Amino acid sequence: MAKQQKTDYNYLIKQLEQLHEQAISLEKKFAPALEKTAPELKKSAQNLLHYLALRQHDIRHLQAELAELGLSSLGRAEGHVLASLQAVRKQLCYLATCQATPKHLAVTFNENKKLLAAHTEALLGPKPDKRNTCIMVTLAADVIDNYELLLRMLKAGMNCARINCAHDSEKVWLNMIQLVRQAEKETGLNCKVLVDLMGPKLRTGPLKEGPKILAIHPVQNDIGQVTEAAKVWLAAPGTAPPKNIDAVLPVGADWVAQLQENDKIDFTDTRGRKRTFTVIRKEANGCVAHLFKTSYLLTGTELKVKSKAVPDRVAKVADLPAVYSPLILRNDSLLVLTKAQIPGEPAKYDATGHIIQPAHIACTLPEVFAQVKKGDPILFNDGKISGVIEDVSQEQLLVKITSASILGSKLRADQGINLPESDIHIKGLTEKDKKDLRFISRHADIVNLSFVNHVENVKALQQQLKTLKATKLGIMLKIETKEGFRNLPHLLLASMQSYPAGIMIARGDLAVECGWERLAEVQEEILWLCEAAHIPVVWATQVLETLAKKGRPSRAEITDAAMAQRADCVMLNKGPHVVQAIEMLHDILVRMQEHQTKKTSMLRSLHISALEAQQ
Repeated sequence: MAKQQKTDYNYLIKQLEQLHEQAISLEKKFAPALEKTAPELKKSAQNLLHYLALRQHDIRHLQAELAELGLSSLGRAEGHVLASLQAVRKQLCYLATCQATPKHLAVTFNENKKLLAAHTEALLGPKPDKRNTCIMVTLAADVIDNYELLLRMLKAGMNCARINCAHDSEKVWLNMIQLVRQAEKETGLNCKVLVDLMGPKLRTGPLKEGPKILAIHPVQNDIGQVTEAAKVWLAAPGTAPPKNIDAVLPVGADWVAQLQENDKIDFTDTRGRKRTFTVIRKEANGCVAHLFKTSYLLTGTELKVKSKAVPDRVAKVADLPAVYSPLILRNDSLLVLTKAQIPGEPAKYDATGHIIQPAHIACTLPEVFAQVKKGDPILFNDGKISGVIEDVSQEQLLVKITSASILGSKLRADQGINLPESDIHIKGLTEKDKKDLRFISRHADIVNLSFVNHVENVKALQQQLKTLKATKLGIMLKIETKEGFRNLPHLLLASMQSYPAGIMIARGDLAVECGWERLAEVQEEILWLCEAAHIPVVWATQVLETLAKKGRPSRAEITDAAMAQRADCVMLNKGPHVVQAIEMLHDILVRMQEHQTKKTSMLRSLHISALEAQQ
């Protein structure tokens, strides 16, 4: 029988001591940054640096040797790095009969959980009843007209309401916040308000306005037969329609008031075809009419009531919204991105089908034209369209489309543009962000800084809050670009100069920028660093998305929601079934916390472990 090789305890002790020394060395290197750290986060910032020093090395071989001895393999050292190193060293010294000298610890084992809990409560409020993880929900503007829905969301388990400054107006935001505060008082439940700054988001500009036309289609079966009439709302411009309406047609209020049920209204559509509406229901501020044939109406289309009992038989369709046709992009087609905010247009062709002018559209950040280079990849609409920059000038970028749908992909106004290999450096805050921040500082609990890539972005926010005398406002950094992820350690240290602070993993843009195949790895690294810094982290984007929007989750979404329990807060997006999504997420989080806390498996008894001998 082969003799078992004796473990060199002293060699393992030496490795642990080197890791300890390197952790202290990195802490000393960043002493100026630590001096600026908020007092509440000083220990956490030290521990973050210790963890970063630890992860500069591949210690998998050391971990394997420690595990063979039945010792901690340092796989759960994030929250208390020096304490973990010292505990393992102490056990090795016992085995090697050497003296274990205690050293000063930035964070003890017991302090780790207390620090994270305190920092999470400071940012996101008290821990929810029965649950360790908070639930954040994005609010839609229509919640203003549905206070009952907001109450249901709060009672179902919402702990934080999110408002996005990229949409709506200050008036709408204020109405939403006031309703949240009212619901808090009525229910006795706490709900923080987080507001997203739009940030320097790179988006497509406007499209050229098309005709002011309305297309109305009845329901048809697979062979083109009409199975149900289109329901059309005839009312004065701006009048809210009832539910389940297919189209809204604005006409004069006085003309609509004289209509009666069963009235027939004739018109000629844009193709010269005779069509008829039939009034089926009259309401206080409008009428619902049926239409059995596809029709196209323009602003000014003449409507004529057949009944002679109606005094004012003729009316004209009021102003309709313009149609904006998307750009259709295919593989190998060219697209020009312009600095000037020229309305976008599709490609133009000559009589033989040759392109005489490629499609063009503006982009919202003129700074990119000086910061990109030929050969850089570029993505549109959450990565659904991809291309490569073929030529760069001061006024435009020429893009060759390399991946699009076989039938052509649609590019519309206000869709995201990602430049994953370009270091886009936007200094300071945008003018819109500065304006919105004045509102946020007065009404919200947390500000969410979008598209943060560099420390300068964080410092600009902190300086602006100082100017506004809102230094107690919670700051959250939204990590959604490859550059932001790459700079995360520096961004964390910068954000920790304010208290409280947090991180949001914005998995939508992050997946596009880093690649879908890397998303799982990237979000794991963010979770590790945030736990080392005792900073709460929000797991965001597409959690139970199909449940919130369609009423039924996918199997993959259930697993994703279960994995999200390792974060300190999980964000749901709006949808018609959002209350159901909150209830299911609450149930999943409560169940999963019995099995796992962060990365640690909790070995409660399993129901299936109660075995009985089979006959």
